[in-house]
Parts: sequence; C-alpha cells; structure tokens
Amino acid sequence: MGKSKTKNQKKSRANAIHLAQEDFGTVPHSFVFHRGQIGKNVSQLIVDMRRVMEPYTAESLKVRKKNVLKDFAAVAGPLGVTHFLIFTKTENSVNLRLARLPRGPTLHFKVAQYSLIKDVVSSLKRHRMHDQQFTHHPLLVLNNFGVPGMHVKLMATMFQNMFPSINVHKVSLNAIKRCVMINYNPETQLIDFRHYSLKVVPVGMSKGIKKLLQEKFPNMSKFEDISELLMKGANLSESEAELDGDHNTTELPQVYAGRGNMKAQQSAVRLIEIGPRMTLQLIKIDEGMCEGNVLYHAIIEKTGAEIQEMLARKQKKLKLKAERKLNQERNVAVKKEQRDENKKRSLEGIKKKLPPKAGEEGDSDAEDPGKEEDQAAADHSEDDEVEYYRQAVGQEPDEDMFPASKRKKGPGKSPHPFKKRKHSSERGGRMDRGPSRDRTPGKWGDRPGVKDRKFGVKKERTMGPKFKVQKGKPRPGFKRKPQSNAKPNASRGFKQKRGKGRQ
Repeated sequence: MGKSKTKNQKKSRANAIHLAQEDFGTVPHSFVFHRGQIGKNVSQLIVDMRRVMEPYTAESLKVRKKNVLKDFAAVAGPLGVTHFLIFTKTENSVNLRLARLPRGPTLHFKVAQYSLIKDVVSSLKRHRMHDQQFTHHPLLVLNNFGVPGMHVKLMATMFQNMFPSINVHKVSLNAIKRCVMINYNPETQLIDFRHYSLKVVPVGMSKGIKKLLQEKFPNMSKFEDISELLMKGANLSESEAELDGDHNTTELPQVYAGRGNMKAQQSAVRLIEIGPRMTLQLIKIDEGMCEGNVLYHAIIEKTGAEIQEMLARKQKKLKLKAERKLNQERNVAVKKEQRDENKKRSLEGIKKKLPPKAGEEGDSDAEDPGKEEDQAAADHSEDDEVEYYRQAVGQEPDEDMFPASKRKKGPGKSPHPFKKRKHSSERGGRMDRGPSRDRTPGKWGDRPGVKDRKFGVKKERTMGPKFKVQKGKPRPGFKRKPQSNAKPNASRGFKQKRGKGRQ
C-alpha cells in the first residue's frame, strides 16, 4: 500500500498547479480556423498550422457553417485567446488574416505558395518528428525585419506577440524542441515561413564514436578490431555523415537531452524541416478587428485629400446609420405603446360585456357597442306588432300582452317609421280558404295556461268580446297564407283515409 500524501506535499502540489495556471493564462493563445468555402488542401494546411501553434491553441476547434466571426470573438474572451489565424480561399488565391484581439490590428496576407507537412516529410531521407516536440512552444526567429517601414515593424511586433516570450536567464534548453523561422525579403517584399525540429549532437569525435552513442548499435561482424570503427568509421554510409562548422556549433550552458551533450562542451545544433512551409505577401493592414481604417495598402496608394474625403464619407455614412437606428427605436416604442393601449381597451370592452358578478353593480353609464342595433331592431318589431293589433282588433292591447312596448324610444332608436299593414277587407275580402278550423273551447288553441307561441307570454285565454273575430278579418295572432282552391282536408295537411271520411 502506498504512502498517503502529507499536508506539506498537498500544499506544495496545489501551489504548483496554481502557478502553472497563472503561467498558462499569461501566454498568448490562438484560434486557427477558416471562413467560407475551402478545399481539401487548405483544410489540411489549417491542421498543420494548429500543429505549429501547439500547445497554446485549440487543437480540435469545430467550425460550423452558421458560425460568424462574432461567435469566435465572444468565445475568445473567457478562454484567453489573443490571436486569430483566419484562412480564406477565392478563385485566384488563398488568403491569411492575422488578427489581434480584441481591437486589432489585422494583417491581410496572400499565400503565394505553401507546402503541407506530408509534402515536406516525404522529401526528406530521414525525418525527425515525435509527439514530445509539441508539448512545448516553438522558438521564434525573425530575420531581416530591421528595415525601415511602419508596416515592417508592425509585422515584426505581431509575429513576436503570437508566441510566448523566452527569458534567456531562466529558460531550460530541454524545453526547446522546435523552431519557427520567419524571413523577410525587402526586395520582393515576401515573407518565408519555415518550421524546424531541433537536434543537438556533440562535435569533435569520429563518425564511429557517434554511432556508438546512438541507440542503434552498428554491425561489427566484419571488423577485425574495434579501432577500425573508432578511427576510420568503416561500413558507414555517406548519408550518415553531416558537415558541422562554425555556423552551427556552440558551447552548451546546460546539460541537453541526448548522448554526449554535456555542459560546457561543444555541440552542433541541426535543423530538420518538418513543415508546413509558406510564402506570404502583405496586402494591407486594418486598424480594427477585421474592420476600421486602412493603415497600409501594398497595391492602392491614396493622397491626403482622397483619404480625408473617404473619412468624411465614412463619417456621413455612420451618422445616417445612427439616425436610422434612432428612428427605428422610436418607431418600435410608439408601436409598443399603441399595442398596449389597444390591449387595455380590449380588456375593458370584454369586462363590460361580461355580466356583473354577485355583489357588484354594473356600470349604468357604460355603452355596449353591439347593443344599439339589436335593441333598435327589437323595439321596431314590437312597435309593428302593437300597431298591427290596434288596426286588426280596433282596440288597444293589454299592458301585459306587449311588455316591450312600454319602453320609450331612446335617442339611439331607428327613426324609420313602421310599415302600415292593410286589413284583409282592404286587400279584397276574405279568400276561400275552405272550412274553418273548430275554435270551440277545450281545443288545443284555447286551452287556459298554454304558452303563446307568437309572443312567448303565458296567459289565460277567455272567450270574451276582446277576442271576438269580426267578419272578414283574421283572428289576432294568426296570419294565414293565401291558398288555392284545393280539397278541404288536403289544404290542412290531413291524410285522407280510404273508404272513410274524417270524423
């Protein structure tokens, strides 16, 4: 059973993790992604550039079609991302935008030529690339960036800020496994981007001794004496011999990983290219994050007057945009007020239409929008019935016969007069309607207490002079349709039984 960690060990480990997190947060981080449609080769170039920027980059960044640049900028803040490397492709060329977060500047490059990692490695006889090399950030080497020019200094500063800085007094040589070299050609104004793997070997010994120091021991079956291997380096291929000189030899200040690399001893530093390889051309520099004023343009040159005119036009455009935005906000506020007011009026109208609850008094002053027309139609029909009864019977009706007639006409009643109906005598006398129906007491029509079908009022019916039917006039409450001279039974709708008459 292993020993449990003591309190001091836990405290020291937590402190180390805290310091590592602080160091990790202070170094620059990057996103490498594309915009728009790109081909298969450019996609592989993006993967290779993420390999170069490791370990302080998003290795498995997923980019969707619906993502916009604002999405990446919103995520970059919490993650501590400081640089964007954006690849795009057009019909004529492949472009690279190098942007500094959050406020720029942005450098636009044209990728004149590029080679992928697989292309570079396939051209080498012996390549040297392993996963341990990518656990530490590469060493940046800038060449020929001391020429005059604002855009050159800005490019050098941008490239320096992309990679973590190195303290020469505290750096560990074993942490330097790779190298990124960026060379600027003032004549052609092209930038060469190269990525190398570092290898340190001791110098001042024969090829045979170097072979002994390697992991793979040479085949000595054909040697008569070991001196042949140490002195002559027999049975070794010419490709294994590399030329070292003053250009790549140095004295190691520390012990470097590898056999024979001791402190204060001469060793040779060899560079093995692992790719990718790019040739860039600076096109322009924007002041902001992929927007803003153009600080430098390699193709288009403008005078001071043209620049001032362009700035004035841009200011005018921004002013119009602000005014449109203000008007839009004002219109939205007005529409919202109108919508709220209409909603309030609708709710009030609904409350007025609903019957009042128990214990609550209705609003007598409230007006019902749909009440006037219905009430006017009802009053008009009641007036017609009263007038018809007065003309037909010749007497005034009882008060309880037409209860709605007692209502007085209001200002909202229809002003049109009722239509005067003609008596049956005026229309030409009583038509031959066949034998009249028996109206003796005890029949269904004169039963006391039967609900009047015409007026909907329940009342007692008596055979007084009030209901006496005059000759040539129809009975009150009935309106017969003119019928042709048909059989008596058929006109009343009774079925005639065969062989027997109606009793």
